[in-house]
This record gives sequence, structure tokens and C-alpha cells, in this order.
Amino acid sequence: MSLPAPLDPARARKLSAEFGLKGDEYDRVLAILGRTPSLTELGIFSVMWSEHCSYKSSRVWLRTLPTKAPWVIHGPGENAGVIAIGDGLAAIFKMESHNHPSFIEPYQGAATGVGGILRDVFTMGARPIANLNALRFGSPDAPRMKRIIDGVVRGIGGYGNCVGVPTVGGEVNFHPAYNGNPLVNAMTVGIAPADRIFLSAAAGIGNPVVYVGSKTGRDGIHGATMASAEFSADAEEKRPTVQIGDPFVEKLLIEACLELMATDMIVAIQDMGAAGLTSSSVEMAGKGGVGIELALDNVPQREIGMTAYEMMLSESQERMLMILKPGREAEAEAIFRKWELDFAVIGHLTDTGRIVIRHKGAIEADIPLAPLESEAPLYRRPTAETPRQPVLDATTIADPVGITAALQTLVGSLDLCSRRWIWDQYDSTVGGQTVQRPGGADAAVVKLEGLKRGLAMTTDCTPRYCLADPEEGGKQAVAEAWRNLTAVGARPLAITDNMNFGNPEKPEIMGQFAAAVRGMAAACTALDFPVVSGNVSLYNETNGAAILPTPAIGGVGVLEDAAQAVGLALEPGLDLVVIGDTRGWLGQSLWLREIAGREEGAPPPVDLAAERRNGDFVRAQILGGTVAACHDVADGGLLVAVAEMAMGGGVGATLEAPAGMPAHAFWFGEDQGRYVLAVADAGPILAAAAAAGVSAARLGRSGGGDLVLGAGSSISVATLRVAHESTLPALMEAVG
Repeated sequence: MSLPAPLDPARARKLSAEFGLKGDEYDRVLAILGRTPSLTELGIFSVMWSEHCSYKSSRVWLRTLPTKAPWVIHGPGENAGVIAIGDGLAAIFKMESHNHPSFIEPYQGAATGVGGILRDVFTMGARPIANLNALRFGSPDAPRMKRIIDGVVRGIGGYGNCVGVPTVGGEVNFHPAYNGNPLVNAMTVGIAPADRIFLSAAAGIGNPVVYVGSKTGRDGIHGATMASAEFSADAEEKRPTVQIGDPFVEKLLIEACLELMATDMIVAIQDMGAAGLTSSSVEMAGKGGVGIELALDNVPQREIGMTAYEMMLSESQERMLMILKPGREAEAEAIFRKWELDFAVIGHLTDTGRIVIRHKGAIEADIPLAPLESEAPLYRRPTAETPRQPVLDATTIADPVGITAALQTLVGSLDLCSRRWIWDQYDSTVGGQTVQRPGGADAAVVKLEGLKRGLAMTTDCTPRYCLADPEEGGKQAVAEAWRNLTAVGARPLAITDNMNFGNPEKPEIMGQFAAAVRGMAAACTALDFPVVSGNVSLYNETNGAAILPTPAIGGVGVLEDAAQAVGLALEPGLDLVVIGDTRGWLGQSLWLREIAGREEGAPPPVDLAAERRNGDFVRAQILGGTVAACHDVADGGLLVAVAEMAMGGGVGATLEAPAGMPAHAFWFGEDQGRYVLAVADAGPILAAAAAAGVSAARLGRSGGGDLVLGAGSSISVATLRVAHESTLPALMEAVG
């Protein structure tokens, strides 16, 4: 058999560097092939060995995360994680980044991020029921930032709304560290019968390889390698590597795939995500231990004159690759033609253990699959620990403005202001099963159609904690996701993660990553909250300046009865009880930054035993029907939590602070493991807490239109709401 036409050796080495391969990595390519690669072969190696696809800097650490539990059906390694949720059903979910594309072309970058994560979920047989996101933006006055914010939000809403999947939750942070590199992390949750999960490992020598969905174009070529490199001043020139999405085609693709999945035709299925046809074919054949041969003349193309290299590396959207049982092609094609989608048999499985690419009568690539994976780079990069910051003594930090003035400033600050401007652009109720919408509770809740059961879901991370202490920050991110699910009454089951960090070749960045994973692993173990899927996004730097370390966590939990879920809105005539210890921790708090103008100190420690104890107690009280509203205490501290509950219900409260602690530390300290409960009578709750060994205290009582903090100290809920609601609309109204 003839070999692919090799590149000129000097040009091949030069191109390999441009494609992101290090010198020794390219030498490994030469050793595997025993010859100089063709252009298509070099492209395949470069994308499969990119950081984005191979996780070559992160795999050694990710392997230390706990991934198993009795309810875990499939953990990391598949397109998405799968957990059993009862009633013979499984929840399938994952979170993924589209950071680099969203900086270059915000609307399409965010939109195709949503499309890609949807495909990761429905390729396993699930009907998507909810989307979430985790967004990080720079200072709004930074160059292009308002347009990036506007484009990203419109892209998420535009794609999710059109495809008919509700966007039910998420989070947004702002910090100058994201000025040149915003983060766009998208999450999808789907539902499938637990005994009808579709996997990606190819099987059956001679079985047909089938391409379905949209036609292939030149958009997105080398998107995976672009996502594995830092940005520099020429970032906007990389627009050709950003894909273009069509949510209406995605909707058709979902329905066609689910219809086909109701038959017995599919052997394996994989979406064409990063690296497109290359990654899908290589991963399917590699997982199945078989070979694969592709005839690219049969690939549906929307542009003339496409080369094998372009087709293999294109990241055009809304495409899937599947292995069918032999003789079933016509039946499958009828389904996809009915949905007005392309369908083409583009190859077959072989027993050679190789990927062979043919185009226009020539062999364009012939690569052994096993070493493409087994000899892929794997680095244990040098790490440098983040220096510990001192614990701040709250008694030495003066209050410069007073409690009510600080509260008004905080609820209107960028990190705490209402996100209504964002979530109003999302359809959060399409499908009619959303129980808790954005802003109404600590986690979104979606009821499963035809059942009482519901799923709760959230995304969480506090990057400023992670910068100060990555291990404690990683721990806190997992604990906060667990807490938010608990606060609506759900039993937390598992997480997906999105590990957003800077350049791993810098020891201090790799040290952040390793420490964050250690903290996450400790929290996941203590809380029985395993990691079932995830994504790593490295090289989030521009001109050498890294983002804050951001290990975003997506959590999923279950409610046996979705009607038992509680929100955070206050009603009048209720006692307020705080669960958990308040010590007045001001290090890395928003009060310290926004009011005192300081960013310093150790972040609040996470006591995982107390998290478990407090959370289990709160959940039992919610499910026992004694809790009218619940809110976890997070950014901004206790008074911000109460103010958010008050604004949610339009009801004030009279509160009391204990003596012996500076008032600003009590009200704005960010001690972890705490919840505020609104109950008819504090007495029974306090007694039950004491019996359970849980710290609890009565905080006050709801009623009236003001938050009253003692004689002469009060502020109206209406005043707080104006400050809270006006920030983002005022900020974004100038964007044309």
C-alpha cells in the first residue's frame, strides 16, 4: 500500500512548531511513523497532542480525584458523566470551556460553547433538560469588555433559547485578571433511561462509519491548538479558528439522534467537538481497539476544494460520527433525511489498529492508533506552592462607612449586584418544568416530566479565594456547590468541573492547579460528592498575565419531590436562624475589597466535617417541611445573605448582632458552612440543632419594609433593591 506524500522535512519541523508541538514531541511523531509526516498526519498529531485534547499537563493530577460512588454509572472518560437518580433514570451532565473563542468572537464563541456541551450530553442518549453557565469577565471599562459581556450573554441566550433547552442558572464574576481572557464555561444536564446509555467505543470489524448533521466547512480549523496557547496582541486575527453555530440545526440533530437511539442500530456514537472529525474518529477507534478507514470524498462539504487536512481539522458545528450495525444504513438515513440533515457513510472499521485517510484516490494519512494515545506527551510539570497569607485580625480593621452604607455599596457592587440583565436574556422556563428560576434560590430546580422527582443544579467557584490559597479555594468551590444544592433541599450526588488556569509551564501556575485539585479531592471525599466529568482549560493568559485560578464546579443533586424545594425569598412573620459558626472572617472578603479597599489575608477555612454536619441538618429540616426559605451564606457574608432574602420577597427584618465582635466582622465576614433559615418558630429548630451538634442561633424576625439593625440603624429594602438592580443595566446601556 502506498504511503502518504510526506512534507519537506524542514517545512514539517517548522509547521510542527506553528501547530503547537514541542521539538521533542515532533521527534516522537517521527519515531512513531518512521518517516516524515504528511500535512494531514501532522495536523492529526498536533490536535490530538494539544493540551486541549490530551490533557498532557493535567492528567497526573486529575487521576487523584474521587470518581466513584454507588450511584455513578459512568465517570470521567466518556462524553459526559452519568449518575443514577432513581425511577430507572440517569442524569448525564458535563461542563466545558469556550474561553479563547469567546474572547476572539464573543457571540459565536459563547453560542458554539453551548452547542458543544449539548452534543456531549445528547450523544450519550440523554434529552437535555437544562443549561447553566459560569462566566468571568474583566473590568467593564477595559478595552472591548462591554462588547464581550454583551456578545457572550447574547450568544448563550441566542443558542439555548432557539434550541429549546432552558438556561436555568449560573454565576458571573468580574476582575481585572480577566481583562484579556474572559472565561465562558457552559454546562448541560440531560435525562436518559439508566439502561439506555450510548458510549463511544467503536466495535465490529467492517461496520460502517457514518457522518450525520451539518456539512463541513473551513470554520474552526486548529481551534483545539488555538485553545492550547496563550493570547498575544494578535488575538483578534484568530477569528478563522472560531466556529459558527446554528441552533436550529442542533435542535433537528437532537431529535434525529434520539429517534435513532430508540432503535437498535447504533454501536457507538461521538460528537465532533474539538478537533472535529480527527478527535471523534481517533477516540472511537482507539477506545474500541480497532482500526478505522475514512473516505473523505464522501464527507458532506459546504465549501469547494476542501483538502483532507481541512476536513480532518475543521470544527464545523452540529456534526456527529457514529458506528452502525451493518445493513442498517438505509433505515438510519431515512431518519436523518426526514429531519433534513446530511447523512453519509464515510468509512468502515478495520482490524489494522490504524487510522487511514483517503481522499481523491490518494492516502493522506496512515497512523497507528495505539501510540497516538499511549505515546502522547504526559508531563509532571514543576510546581511552586502559593505563599500562605496571614490570617487577618478583624479587631484591627476599622469600619470606614458604617453597616448600612456598606450593605448598600455591597449589594450594588459588580460581584453582588442583580444578574437580571443577564438572565432575562435567557429562556429559563421553556419546556415548562423549571421549578426554581435564576435568582429565586441557591440552585436551579427542574422537575422531571411526568414524575414528582426533580434535579437541582448549580455552578460555583470563588477565584479570589483560589488565588490566595488554591487548596482552600478548591475545597471551598466544591463545598459551596454542595451547600447550594442542599439549600434547596436536594441531596447532592456528583460534580463536573472546569479547571481554568494560566500557563502550566510556569511552576506557580502548575502549583495552583495541583493545590486546587488537592482541595477538591478532599472536599469530594468528605462530602460523598464524586467528580464524574470535566474539562481543563489552560494557557488562559494574555501577554504573560494569567487569569485568577478558577476551578469552576458544576453540581447536581436530586429531590424525591420537586415540590419540596425551597427558595430564598422572605415572607413576613418568620424567625431567622443562622446555622453554622460566625467568627467574623474578613480575609479575602468582598467587604475588605469593596469597603476597606484591601485585597489580602488568608481566605476563610473550610471545615469539611462541619459542612457535612450543617448541610445534612439543613436538608433534613427542609424536607421535614419546617423551613419556609433558605439561603447559604457566601460572598458578602451574613447581612448580604439576609438582604438578598429580603429583596427576594420584598420583606424587611429586625436583626440582632451578638456583643463581643466588631459589627462589620459579624455582618460581613465570610465564614463558611453557614445557612440562614426562615422558620415559623426558632425554638424547635434550635433544639434540634443542639441535639445534632450543629451550631445555630436566632438572628431576628422578618416583617416590615426595612432591615433594622438596632436603634437608629436601618435601611429600606426598596433602597437596597434599587442599588442591587440598577448596576448592570446602567453599565451595559451604552453598548451599541
